[in-house]
Amino acid sequence: MGEAVEFIAYNNGFSNVHFETNHINIIQQNDLHQQEEDSWFEEEIDVHLKWSFALNRVLHKGTSEYQDIALLDTKHFGKVLVIDGKMQSAEVDEFIYHECLIHPPLLCHPNPKTMFIMGGGEGSAAREALRHKSIEKVVMCDIDQEVVDFCRKHLTANHDAFRNTKLDLVINDAKAELEKGKEKYDIIVGDLADPVEGGPCYQLYTKSFYENILKPKLNTNGIFVTQAGPAGVFTHKEVFSSIYNTIKHVFKYVRAYTAHVPSFADTWGWVIASDQPLCIEAGKMDKKIAERIDGELLYLNGATFVSSTILNKTVAKTLKNESHVYAEDNARFIHGQGVAYRI
Repeated sequence: MGEAVEFIAYNNGFSNVHFETNHINIIQQNDLHQQEEDSWFEEEIDVHLKWSFALNRVLHKGTSEYQDIALLDTKHFGKVLVIDGKMQSAEVDEFIYHECLIHPPLLCHPNPKTMFIMGGGEGSAAREALRHKSIEKVVMCDIDQEVVDFCRKHLTANHDAFRNTKLDLVINDAKAELEKGKEKYDIIVGDLADPVEGGPCYQLYTKSFYENILKPKLNTNGIFVTQAGPAGVFTHKEVFSSIYNTIKHVFKYVRAYTAHVPSFADTWGWVIASDQPLCIEAGKMDKKIAERIDGELLYLNGATFVSSTILNKTVAKTLKNESHVYAEDNARFIHGQGVAYRI
């Protein structure tokens, strides 16, 4: 949702912000108490729009082969994962994003047993999938070993998921892994970073990828779901409407849905698709939640999901009229830049 910046904390209690494109740097102060009071992380969501978080400390920061990575301990949102300067997940509200991503396709499927997660290195998507009693195998394929390693170390809520014997963790490009594999899946999930120029993921939002590589790896009743970026009144035209329209060119039944995620400072969007009709009825979904899922969901129930598919007038009109089809040579990006672009 933005880019990382450098913060220099001053003894007067105010922070002087120095914009940087490729790292997060907290300048250490002699007064530890003053440092804790004055250290902030800031994202540039868009031109003239920034979003700031007070920090307790920086748990990890660095640049892997593929992307800039930071794990921050914030005062308001707990531990947050930041990739290429963009908020990916916050400890206190990640359940909203991951419940919306994972449970709808599993609940719409008659008897889901296998799932392939593209991305998902923090482990939260796998955690939610493994709560379903019918699931026998979850393949989580993330390109970045470093992201997986420090999330496995620091995100304690996902420790059990990483240790689960049903989880098959693969470090590889999801496109290459699907391309070379012979296995088909009941559910394929796109838990990828947002498409930013020069980032590692935007090719996995294209029509050619969906049509030629992803769809053939779905079983007969297979369902595909992907996160689709910001979906607010002012942000849905960045990539959300294009991803939705692109998927409509590949699958017969397609639904977009949204939810507000506080740490993202926006409404977020997902797209679910299949060549079989999607059963979206509140009563039936509640029954399946009670029968199929271990434990109680914190955010999602049948009525909530049904209501999330009813888009406001502005967004619905854009999706109806959208003509752009996502392609590698005709891509849309959200605000920000990936590592490859900066190099």
